[in-house]
Amino acid sequence: MTDNTTSHHHTLPSLRHAVRGVARVHRLPVETRARLVMSVVELARTEIAAGRPVRLKAYAEPPGGGPAGQLVVTLDTLGDLTADRDGIADLPLPAQFASGGSATWRMLLPGPRGDGGSGGEAGTVPPARNGGGPEAGSGCPTSEIHAVEQELRATLARLDALTAEHRRLKHELAETNRGTLALYVQLEERDEQLRKAHGQTLRELEDALRPAPIEVDGLEMDVHYAPAGTDAPTGGDLYDWLQLPDGTVHITVVDALGHGVTSTRGALNVTHAVRTLALEGHPLESIIARTAEILMPFDSELMSTVLLARINPATGDLFLANGSHPPALLLPAGGEPEYLEVRGRGIGYPLPGSERLLHARMGPGDMLILYTDGLTESRKDPREGEKRLVEASRRHADRPIAEVPGAIAEDMHTVILHPDDTLALAVRVPPA
Repeated sequence: MTDNTTSHHHTLPSLRHAVRGVARVHRLPVETRARLVMSVVELARTEIAAGRPVRLKAYAEPPGGGPAGQLVVTLDTLGDLTADRDGIADLPLPAQFASGGSATWRMLLPGPRGDGGSGGEAGTVPPARNGGGPEAGSGCPTSEIHAVEQELRATLARLDALTAEHRRLKHELAETNRGTLALYVQLEERDEQLRKAHGQTLRELEDALRPAPIEVDGLEMDVHYAPAGTDAPTGGDLYDWLQLPDGTVHITVVDALGHGVTSTRGALNVTHAVRTLALEGHPLESIIARTAEILMPFDSELMSTVLLARINPATGDLFLANGSHPPALLLPAGGEPEYLEVRGRGIGYPLPGSERLLHARMGPGDMLILYTDGLTESRKDPREGEKRLVEASRRHADRPIAEVPGAIAEDMHTVILHPDDTLALAVRVPPA
């Protein structure tokens, strides 16, 4: 076949022979030749089976400034090739389709070589021109068998190469997965070590913020604190207790707005200011307002609720001052639990300070529960939380004081819809 040829074909063997001849003349790689033969025959099969001839055209386009040009092969039929969408999509060598029933393949030609080109064959096998039967157009049977075998060998070689590449990639993937898994395990172990070290540091920080335990004759005291999240060991909930020079015990419970270190700083400032004022002998009912006067000029965004308790261990006299804080709960040994309500406004609120002092008396076996709203509002309903707090306090009132705050918190937090820092502090007069 010359560089610009046209031939008509009535049989598939004739068409195969013609396509192979074009491929040989232009030294197409064997694999490309096989794909071209299969694609052309697939599109021509229906027309030839119906007794209609097909036309094959082939020519080489000159190179556009490059080392090689293109081989253009066109198959013309009388049918609509685009009707079989699935067959078109599955062609071994994709084609460009035009109206009127024609398909065109464009393939890069190998560069000039004297040995017949890569994967191709030297020489020319002329196709049939008359569209006759197999005898006239199929060429030498031995040559055709040799061509098919050559294409099969190329296909098998390609398959072997792909199989080897697949094995190599699979092995590399397995090695990568093993390395990734080992790295993941190492990272998990390292993260666990960091979490433990981080947790230890946070616990030490939390302990450093707690005031030292005090022992007072005639009173039992203990406290439970839990942050809203494990990533922040401290929050705005803080407490302070100390025995004043006159023997009375002063307790401060603070809940500064927010979470984390910022709120902790605000709560520390409040507890330190209250402690200083208490040691200086300021009246209990004035301490909250005075604390606001001291701190607000330095931190205008500080907002904190405050509850102050003053207990005389010798007499059992209890005095409470409140600044927007949840009320204390008193559980008499022989009576009904009672919330000790005192109105007032906290630090950062308008007109801060306790409106009055509340006076009560604690007898042997009586217990006082001071807490922050994280204990009663974990289910977002403070009234329901106050009822549950009464029940939990009654349930654990006879336990050792060191167990009471934690047991109450555990009962209150069986369901947590609103996580918040939590503080529960219990003070009990020992039974007679």
